[in-house]
Amino acid sequence: MIQHRSIVKVADNCGAKSLLVIQVFGGSKRKFGYLGDVLNCVVKDASSDGTVKDSQIVKAVLVRSRKEFKREDGSYIRFSENAAVVIDNAKDKNPVGTRIFGPIAREVKDKGFAKIASMASEVL
Repeated sequence: MIQHRSIVKVADNCGAKSLLVIQVFGGSKRKFGYLGDVLNCVVKDASSDGTVKDSQIVKAVLVRSRKEFKREDGSYIRFSENAAVVIDNAKDKNPVGTRIFGPIAREVKDKGFAKIASMASEVL
């Protein structure tokens, strides 16, 4: 569960290291973002040779969340950190980076981010 002003790590090689969430897409009164949701973020820390730069506003999809998420079969999924993958825009859903680090949730693939799921090392 992610909300306004949450800090998330970046799970790809786009050049950003951490992001600050400024909006959760999906309605004006939406407070929390869950696995597979699109976020509007500001790059707080970035490497000098990356694609994205400091203070740049980017869109990202949440792939790992510390708050447990209940699935339809009754099981729960929980990760040890909050992480997101930077995407170019919400319609194309293509990642900016070329590699995805760490596992991602199956809900990301179910919400239409198949390219992110295929690049990931493990889909849980």
